[in-house]
Amino acid sequence: MSRDFQLPGRSPVIASNGMAATSHPLATLAAIDMLREGGTAADAAVAAVATLCVVEPAMTGIGGDCYTLVSKPGHDVWGYNGSGRSGAKASYEALRAQGLTEIGTSIHAVTVPGAIEAWEQILKAHGRFGLDRALRPAIQYAENGFPVAARVARDWRYYVGKLKANPAATKHYLVNGEPPQEGDVMRFPALAQTLKTIAAKGAKGFYEGEIGAEMAATVAARGSFLTEEDFANHRGNAVTPISTNYRGLDLVEIPPNGQGLTALVMLNILENFDLKSLDPYGPERFHLVLEAARLGFAVRDTHIADELHMRTPVAALLDKAWGKKLASLIDMNKRAKLPPHPAPGSNTVYLTVVDKDRTAVSFINSLYSGFGTGICTEKSGILLTNRGACFTLAPDHPNTFGPDKRPLHTIIPALAMRNGRCDMSFGVMGAHYQPMGHVQIILNMLDYGMDVQQAIDCPRFFFEGEKTVVENGTSRATIDGLKARGHDVAMADSPWGGGQTIKIDWDRGTLTGGSDPRKDGCALGY
Repeated sequence: MSRDFQLPGRSPVIASNGMAATSHPLATLAAIDMLREGGTAADAAVAAVATLCVVEPAMTGIGGDCYTLVSKPGHDVWGYNGSGRSGAKASYEALRAQGLTEIGTSIHAVTVPGAIEAWEQILKAHGRFGLDRALRPAIQYAENGFPVAARVARDWRYYVGKLKANPAATKHYLVNGEPPQEGDVMRFPALAQTLKTIAAKGAKGFYEGEIGAEMAATVAARGSFLTEEDFANHRGNAVTPISTNYRGLDLVEIPPNGQGLTALVMLNILENFDLKSLDPYGPERFHLVLEAARLGFAVRDTHIADELHMRTPVAALLDKAWGKKLASLIDMNKRAKLPPHPAPGSNTVYLTVVDKDRTAVSFINSLYSGFGTGICTEKSGILLTNRGACFTLAPDHPNTFGPDKRPLHTIIPALAMRNGRCDMSFGVMGAHYQPMGHVQIILNMLDYGMDVQQAIDCPRFFFEGEKTVVENGTSRATIDGLKARGHDVAMADSPWGGGQTIKIDWDRGTLTGGSDPRKDGCALGY
């Protein structure tokens, strides 16, 4: 699809040697600088994500979790699950006895942050440099200051009440009790010192010693099951990715406890329909994908959990015949009544880097909700994740809260492979929306011939409970067509997430990148 240059928009970025796409220009530049200094895509990705933990603090932080996929020519795709667990003494029965019916905003939403250990392992496996070098840009911005970008300022304002509720968060992340404005220069001296400790001592300096003890004490004072030993014992793990083939393209995802399986189930449903015959912006396409999503998310909410606790094998959930059976449940003229999924509401950063050797890194890092729990450590300035809110307190469910357990996780990086080579590294932020975002990108490019930027820019749609929620830019005819099929349509208060994509052209030796206008970021190459 050719672009109309008389209309607002941006062109894809095309380069040959290396490319990075992130949600903030300073992070993209940090990645490019690392590549030009001789670093690998992994070095550049860690430099970028650490920078984002400083310059986009509502969206991510070192107190959160991380997943990555790495495609290196001639090797199998490598995955890493850097999500944290509940405490070894965590008790479902104890919470039910307290009268809790969901984790919600309780202190039990805090799980051990897995990001820093994952960064270290990613660098050991695929980098040339260590954390000391990768953290330099983040330390510089935390110590010397960075100007607050437009979308970052908007998010900061939105969550100011959460920060004001915690004295340490107020101290470290507000200015005289107020959020910074666009263009204000912010500094995080405590976070800078914490990053320096990690740079000097590695991940051990984060999970053990004064920093680990302070995180444990901060949550213990509020009744958490987490202990110093839970932080010190944390380890992520390399994983074998899962995938499905959609019209010749293999979509690769991290296995559960991530929700990437949901995107694969959706594609197994949608391959049974002639998407190309449908208007990409029309009500038929929107309706069909929404119905596939409702089925996919019903599968997710029934089955996905820490893989050690799942009762149905992943292979069975990815069975093509079952996907066809699910497809038969869709009525192209009427919205089905299916179980609603949890209401979306998290904040995350996704980035991707491809280097001159064509190693592609798909990387995602998250605190879950904006500024996580809003609970911050007094001395080290670490905002803590609330990922444990994704546990259920329903009895006899594979994702029920329990000891030393990972919750269902919404963050999912993706790779698209063709004939054993990486065709595209991409991801879409936005909590529960992310599998839907992955599917929409694949459909936009494969079925509708959009370029990487057009595929990202395209109006997004999803559902919140019984509501079908569409972005600005969705036509009136499409909205009316959805209503005619039984959808209760509402306009989105905020855009659905954000996304980054890098596509590899192996024949021409080029990289083409796109970055989401819903964020402040950009793609850059050299």
